[in-house]
Amino acid sequence: MSLIKSASVVSLLTLASRITGLVRELLMAAMFGASAMTDAFNVAFRIPNLLRRLFAEGAFSQAFVPILAASKEKDGDAATKALVDKVATVLAWALLVVSIIGIAAAPILVYAMASGLKQNPQAFDSASFMTRLMFPYIACMSLVALAAGVLNTWKKFAVPAATPVLLNLCMIGAAWLLAPWFKARGIEPIYAMAVGVMAGGLLQLGVQLPALRALGLLPRISLRWAGIQAAWQHDGTQNILRLMLPALLGVSVAQLSLLINTQIASHLATGSVSWLTYADRLMEFPTAMLGVALGVVLMPQLAAAKAAGNDQKYSDMIDWGMRLVLLLSVPSAVALLTFSQPLVAVLYHYGAFKDADVPQVARALMGYGVGLIGLVAIKVLAPAYYARQDIKTPVKIAVLVLIFTQILNYILVPYLQHAALALSIGLGALLNALCLLWGLLRNKTYIPQPGWGRLVLQVLAASALLAVFLMWASHSALLPWLALQSTIVIRIGLLALVIIAGAAIYFIACWAAGLKLMALLRR
Repeated sequence: MSLIKSASVVSLLTLASRITGLVRELLMAAMFGASAMTDAFNVAFRIPNLLRRLFAEGAFSQAFVPILAASKEKDGDAATKALVDKVATVLAWALLVVSIIGIAAAPILVYAMASGLKQNPQAFDSASFMTRLMFPYIACMSLVALAAGVLNTWKKFAVPAATPVLLNLCMIGAAWLLAPWFKARGIEPIYAMAVGVMAGGLLQLGVQLPALRALGLLPRISLRWAGIQAAWQHDGTQNILRLMLPALLGVSVAQLSLLINTQIASHLATGSVSWLTYADRLMEFPTAMLGVALGVVLMPQLAAAKAAGNDQKYSDMIDWGMRLVLLLSVPSAVALLTFSQPLVAVLYHYGAFKDADVPQVARALMGYGVGLIGLVAIKVLAPAYYARQDIKTPVKIAVLVLIFTQILNYILVPYLQHAALALSIGLGALLNALCLLWGLLRNKTYIPQPGWGRLVLQVLAASALLAVFLMWASHSALLPWLALQSTIVIRIGLLALVIIAGAAIYFIACWAAGLKLMALLRR
C-alpha cells in the first residue's frame, strides 16, 4: 500500500474517531456543562491519559517501533516474534505493578495534578474516586500501543486507527444511558463517564487480539519468574529500555508542561479546566487527522529505510510529509483563528453549556490554533529522529520548549487567564517544530526537494482568501451563530455549508495558483 493510501486510511478512520469524540464532548457539554464536577472528571481522566502518553504512545512507542522494524528487516519472523513475546511479558507485569500503586495513591496524584480542586472538597474527593476507577485504563492502552506498533510495522493500519472509536462509543453510551440511570438512583452522574472510559479501554484491547492472531504475532506472556527474567534480559528488551530512558525524559518534559498548565488552570475561574479540555478536543481534529495519520504511517517506513541504509528514500519521505503538513495545516490554522466562536457555538452550545462558556472556549481554541502548524509538523519531524534511534535531540528540544512555555505562562496568564495556557502550548509547538527541522537540515539528514518557495506562496495566497471568507462568515449579521441555538438543524447545516465553501475556496485558489495537488499526493 502506498504512503498516501495508508495515510488516507488512517486519516479517514481518525476522522471517524474524532467525529464520535465530538459527539461525546457535545453530550458531556450539554449534560454537565463546565462546572466543578466536570473539572473533577477532566482532571481524573488526564491522569491515566498523561501516563498513557508518557509510557504507551510516548516513550514506549518511540523506542519499540524502530527496534521492531529493524528486527523485521534484518532478523526474520521467528526472531521478531520472540522479541514481541519478551517485550509483552515485561510490559504486562510492569503495568500490573503501576496500576496497583496508582489506585492506592489516587488522592496524591489528584493533588499533584490540580491542587486547586481542594477549594471544593466534593470535587477533590470525586476526582480521587474517578482516578481509582479509571487508572487501569493505562494498562489497557499500553498493551494497545504494543499491538498497534506491531500492526503498523506490518502495514496493518486500519485496526489501530479504528479502535479509538470504541472508547468514544462507550463514553457516549455512558453519557446517554448510564448517567441518567445513576442520577435516578442518587449516584453522582459524572461517575458514569469514568465507567465508560474503563469499558472503552477493555474493548479497544479486545479488538487488537484477533488482528495479532491473524498475523501469528499474538504475544505469549510468561507467568513464571524464570520467563520474566529471560524476557527482561533479552537483547531486544534491553535495547528498547535503553532507548526508552531518554525518550521517557523527553515525553516527561512535554507531560510536565501539561501538568503545570492543569495545575494553574485549577486555580483560575471555575470551569477553566473544562474550557481548555473542550478546546483541546476540537484541536484533535486537525492534529490527529493530519499529524497523527502521517506520523503513524511514516514512522515504520522511516525506520525501515534507515535500517536498509536508504538515505535518499528517508529524506524524500520527510519532504513529502512536510509538504502535506504545509498544504493542510495552514488553512486549518486559519480556520481556528478566524472562525473559532461559530465552531464552538455549533458544536457545544446546548443544554448546560451557557452563552458565557462559548467565548471562553473559543479564546482557548484560538490560542491552540496559533501553534497548529507546529503541532502537526512535530508528528512528522520527531519520528525522523526516532527512526534513526536518536532520542536525545528531541529531549533537549523538549526541555527548551518547557522553559519557554512556562516563561510565557508567567507573563501572560495574569492578562489572558486560561487562554494564555493554550497560547503558550501553541507557541511552544512552533518553537519545537522549528528546532527539530533545523537539526535535520543542519545534519543534512533531510535535504528539501526543489519547489518549496513556490508551494509556500501558493498556500499563503489561498489561505488569505480563505481567511477573508471565514471572517465574513464569523461576523456576518446574516449568521447569528449564538442566537440560532434553538434551531439545531439550521445551525449545523449553515456550518456544513461554510466548511464546504471554505474548502472549495482554498483548493480552487491553490489550483488557480498552479498547485498540482494530485502530483504532490502521488509523490
